[in-house]
Amino acid sequence: MANTQNETWTTVIRPKTGWFDIDLKELWQYRDLVWMFVKRNFTVLYKQTILGPAWILLNPLLTTVMFNLVFGGIAGIPTDGVPSFLFYMAGNTVWTLFSSCINNTANTFVTNAAVMGKVYFPRLTVPISQVFTSLINFGIQLAMFLCFWAFYAITQPGSVHMTAWMLFMPVVLLEVLMLGLGVGIIVSSLTTKYRDLAIAVTFGVQLWMYATPVVYPMSSLATSPRMAFLVNLNPVTHLVEVSRLALLGTGTVTLWGQVYTAVCTLVLLAVGVVLFSRIEKTFMDTV
Repeated sequence: MANTQNETWTTVIRPKTGWFDIDLKELWQYRDLVWMFVKRNFTVLYKQTILGPAWILLNPLLTTVMFNLVFGGIAGIPTDGVPSFLFYMAGNTVWTLFSSCINNTANTFVTNAAVMGKVYFPRLTVPISQVFTSLINFGIQLAMFLCFWAFYAITQPGSVHMTAWMLFMPVVLLEVLMLGLGVGIIVSSLTTKYRDLAIAVTFGVQLWMYATPVVYPMSSLATSPRMAFLVNLNPVTHLVEVSRLALLGTGTVTLWGQVYTAVCTLVLLAVGVVLFSRIEKTFMDTV
């Protein structure tokens, strides 16, 4: 009995009671598990598919071609003097990163209920792994974009050029990931009780895209101040515009827009983490 009392435990699992009860040190200790989840995500997504990971490139490529035909060809929406194909691909690449973070984390509790009900691990590792999966996909898609960018830069000199805003791109990517993670875990927390939100989120993300200048430039809203004001309330708007300014040399970027986006990102991420922390204590009773 005395030996039992003198034992030193390396890990002690206690119930969480605080509103912001996230152990960052513990998350770091489980970084290998995050990587395992990332590999699982790729395996599950592309298992028994004909083209496999090639869909990482085909999805944004086909979407860009469709945008180019419908919005550039039929609707005739201007692209601020840059090649329309690059204009749509630049916006779509950033938007895909954001939307995939939301869609992939929206069902965190529901799809992983069987694992979470049997084994202890920091629950936040699952949505974080989804964000890293989306980031890897983005890296591959960005490489494809740069190939097309180089092609246009060579064949149409002066049509595109990168700017000093490229130095700000790591911050933009971090904000996209944090914003997508925040919104995603808010949705995932609510879907434990309201399953229909999982269905509505896909439709909502599609509507959100049209409230973001992915298929049109902000300059096209100059004649409609009210519409421009509403679009500027969307924090993703400023991230897409900075990306285009950095990669293509065209875009509308303001200081207040960047500050507003940073504040929205931090607030939504904080709300998401707090809500996630509260729900994970009882989600097995409702999922």
